[in-house]
Amino acid sequence: METSTLTLPDGPLDARYRAFLETLSTIRPALHRYCARMTGSVMDGEDIVQDALFDAYRKLETFDVSRPVSPWLFRIAHNRCVDFLRRRGVRMESESLVAAEPALVEPELPLGNAVKIAVEHLVIHLPPMERACVLLKEVFEYSLQETAELTGSTIAGVKAAIHRGRAKLAQMSEPTFKRREADQELRRLLDLYVKCFNDRDWSGLHELITADARLQVDDRFVGPLANASYFGVYERMKVPWSMAVGEADGELVVICRRWIQESWVPDSLIRVQREGSKISRVIDYLHCPWVFAAAESISIAEQPQ
Repeated sequence: METSTLTLPDGPLDARYRAFLETLSTIRPALHRYCARMTGSVMDGEDIVQDALFDAYRKLETFDVSRPVSPWLFRIAHNRCVDFLRRRGVRMESESLVAAEPALVEPELPLGNAVKIAVEHLVIHLPPMERACVLLKEVFEYSLQETAELTGSTIAGVKAAIHRGRAKLAQMSEPTFKRREADQELRRLLDLYVKCFNDRDWSGLHELITADARLQVDDRFVGPLANASYFGVYERMKVPWSMAVGEADGELVVICRRWIQESWVPDSLIRVQREGSKISRVIDYLHCPWVFAAAESISIAEQPQ
């Protein structure tokens, strides 16, 4: 069985491993928040964080323990976001497009908390370089120098990107979420998946899934679904639960709900992917509550009769 749990080296932990684990315990939600805003998806953001953390863990032997861990992790996550956006065909501006003399850019005034929240929700409409600089400097409060280092830019380039980004944000209204193109076959599969889940029809669930389907339970397991006791975990839960088809920021998902204080309360997301007419991958964010909390729009779809 493959597992995604980080395995620590034998013997006493050295300073770099201690610093990594201590920083990770506090920075994880912030890393996800940044990646989610960069990609425009809370689930894509968490997938990037997972990859970035394992990338960082593999490189710990070369990490300079005299340096802070947090900016290093942000830099790795930022680079992963850039790679993701490039694969999606999002244009990445060259340094020459954002370079400007510092003297030509007016100093930025500090943002209040309410404005920061609005900015964080609107940055998805900015080009990636402006998006990154505005988030890092204005929302996460990195210095100009730190932001330049994280983005591989210069102080002049960061100032110009923030200036241009702020000008564009000032003309924007509340964010709207672009729904992904409707996948009727996926919706059909999700309706069946949810019905079988709620009926505890485990054999029916297996009939919907390919023989080589992959399962990812973030922070717990990555590997073949056939090797995991995934459905048994839900069957053994003591808190009553139910599944529903829904949308998270415009994407079709399965929403897990718990029975709390006499009502069904949505509290986690499951991303399901298909191959042809069967499910080929399940990604469950049960153990990452910040993913659900970071979603801007959650809705339950009307269930079929």
